[in-house]
Amino acid sequence: MSEDFFKKLPKVELHAHINGSISESTMHQLVEGKQITYNPASLKFKKGETGTLKEVFKLFKQIHEVTNNEKALYKVTYDVIHEFAEENVKYIELRTTPREELSTGMTKTSYIETVLKAIRDCAKENLDIIVKLILAIDRRQTLQVAMDTVQLAVKYREESKGVVVGIDLSGDPNVGNADVFIPAFKEAQKHGLKLALHLAEVPAPEETMTLLQEIIPDRIGHGTCLQPDAGGTRDIVQFVESHKIPLELCLSSNIINMTVPGYDNHHFKFWYDLNHPCVICTDDKGVFSTSLTEEYSVAADTFQLSREQVWELSYNSINSIFSDDNTKQLLRDKWKTLKDNVQNH
Repeated sequence: MSEDFFKKLPKVELHAHINGSISESTMHQLVEGKQITYNPASLKFKKGETGTLKEVFKLFKQIHEVTNNEKALYKVTYDVIHEFAEENVKYIELRTTPREELSTGMTKTSYIETVLKAIRDCAKENLDIIVKLILAIDRRQTLQVAMDTVQLAVKYREESKGVVVGIDLSGDPNVGNADVFIPAFKEAQKHGLKLALHLAEVPAPEETMTLLQEIIPDRIGHGTCLQPDAGGTRDIVQFVESHKIPLELCLSSNIINMTVPGYDNHHFKFWYDLNHPCVICTDDKGVFSTSLTEEYSVAADTFQLSREQVWELSYNSINSIFSDDNTKQLLRDKWKTLKDNVQNH
């Protein structure tokens, strides 16, 4: 399959952290004039490089120093949307943890409003992409902070007329215990917000099973260690499979942060062979030097997928989005319109 085929393929992105998706060119522009001692090119992993999860989260700490004000956050969000649109991503759910920065006066409220303004401004340009927003809870935070984030999501879902669609659980999987956030997740579900939770990035079978049984998330991020041979259990696999909980799979991310030893070992194959809902995603296209186009290409090459299988993988991703049936049908119609043109490449 040609590179052109993967580029022209219409795509859905459901696991993209805003601060992790910053391109090198945007980062260069943001760093100019700032009193920062490191090279923007160092805020990512180059091809072939790997690092521990600890090193990955250290990078994020440095990136947050760059995006510590509304102007920088606006530019990042605006540029990220444009970059995904340029590679034919037709629908994206961006995710981010609302932050306050005392040094610049940025509040969690102004943070969310800045991201939403960038989304609105891109929509006015008639880009061929639908953008939604998921607010994230960091595992290092307290239950009270998590409850506050849920209330912000409820408020801004209303004010944004449905642009805010859900809640994420993210952050270093080796830190804290996700069980403490169950009341916040239940509160989110009570208000009709969807849940896309990072689960089993590292072996944590008890935590994983508790969360699954208590709340049944709408999607699972990564799910690297769900199956028994990766530190999960047969019961977890059975639960996820029986409830058909879609998986957001980020191949390069898992290889680079060494939670999976190699592409051939990626759990994509395990779940794909079960005919389970799998969505190819980037996670952090800036940090991991990738694109959604490239992730589809890697999956196809590694697992010997045909053009038709790649197309179906992309098309079926629409089933897992956090939008209404009208939006899903709109996207399905778009895919069908584009199919002949894409398949000829």
